[in-house]
Amino acid sequence: MGAYILRRLLLIVPTLIGIMVINFTLTQFVPGGPIEQVLAKLEGGGDVMERLGGSGGDAGADQEMGAAGGGDDKYIGARGLPPEFIAQLEKEFGFDKPPLQRFLEMMWNYARFDFGQSYFRSVSVVDLVIEKLPVSITLGLWSTLIAYLVSIPLGIRKAVKSGSSFDVWTSGIIIVGYSIPGFLFAILLLVVFAGGSYFQWFPLRGLTSDNWEELSLWGKVTDYLWHIALPVTASLISSFATLTLLTKNSFLEEIRKQYVMTARAKGLTERGVLYGHIFRNAMLIVIAGFPAAFVSVFFGSSLIIETIFSLDGLGRLGFEAAVSRDYPVIFGTLYFFGLIGLLMGIVSDLMYVWVDPRIDFARRG
Repeated sequence: MGAYILRRLLLIVPTLIGIMVINFTLTQFVPGGPIEQVLAKLEGGGDVMERLGGSGGDAGADQEMGAAGGGDDKYIGARGLPPEFIAQLEKEFGFDKPPLQRFLEMMWNYARFDFGQSYFRSVSVVDLVIEKLPVSITLGLWSTLIAYLVSIPLGIRKAVKSGSSFDVWTSGIIIVGYSIPGFLFAILLLVVFAGGSYFQWFPLRGLTSDNWEELSLWGKVTDYLWHIALPVTASLISSFATLTLLTKNSFLEEIRKQYVMTARAKGLTERGVLYGHIFRNAMLIVIAGFPAAFVSVFFGSSLIIETIFSLDGLGRLGFEAAVSRDYPVIFGTLYFFGLIGLLMGIVSDLMYVWVDPRIDFARRG
C-alpha cells in the first residue's frame, strides 16, 4: 500500500502541472486582461494611478496622457496614453516577460507556496483565501455533514422498505426537492423566514451579529447557528436526493446477492444480516466518496447562495477574480485547490481500504 500511495503522490506533480499549463495557456487568449481592466478604470476615473506609485496621478499627468499621441494599440483603450505608462503597467503586472518565463516563475513560486499578491486589492492571495474561508468552511462542512447524517439512514430505510408507501412518498419528496433550483429555494427561504412577506425569524446576511464579541460562549454558538440555518438549508436541498438514492441503490444491489441469502439461511436476524454483512459492502461507494463530496462543496462554494445571503466566501472571490482578471488570485487558488483535490483522491482510496480491508490497491495493474 505504501508503494501505491507513493506512486499516487508522484503523479500529483505532472497532473497539477498539466492543469496549470492548460489554464495559463487559455488566459493568454482571453481578451480584457489586467491591463485592460486598469485602463477601463482610468477611463472611469478610478484610483489605480495611486496604486502604481503616482505615475501620472496628478492633473498634469492626466493632461499629458490625454495630449499624447502614443500608446500601445494592442490594448483596448490604450490610445492617447504614453508608451511609458503602458510599459510601467506591463512591468507592474509582469507582462514585460515572455509567457514561458512568467509561467516557470509562477510555478516555482507556487511550489514554495508563495502565491503573490492580488493585482487590485494590494493583499496577498493567502490572506484573501484565509479571510474568505470561514464562509466556505461553514457551507461545506455543515452541508456535507448534515447530508450524510440524514441521507444514509434514510437511504438504508428506503432499501429495507423498498416498494412500500414509505419508500414512495419519501422518494417523491426528495425528487421534488432536487428539482427545485438552489437559488429559487434560497429566495423562498428569505421571503418566508427572513423578513420578506411573512416571518422575520432569521437574519438576512453574514455569519455573525454585530455584537458577536460581546456575547457569551453559548450566545456565540446560538448566534452562529442562527445565521447559518438558511444558507446551509439552501445548500442542502439538492444533495439529499443524490446521496439518498445512491445509498438505497447500493444496499438494494447487495441485498439481492447470494451471500445475503446464505447468511439468512444460517439463522441470522435481519438486523444482523443488514449491519453485519450488507452494510460494509454497500457503504463502500458512499463512505469512500465523502472526501470528494466535501471538497466539491467546500471549494466549489455556491456563488448564488453567497450572493443571496450576503456571504463573502470563496465563491464570490473566484467570480470577482475572474471578472477583474486578477490572475494571482485565479492561479493561486486554482493551484491550491487542485492540489487539495488530488490529495483527496488518495484519501478516498484509503477510505475504501478502511471500510473494506480486503481491497488492496497495491496489487492493481
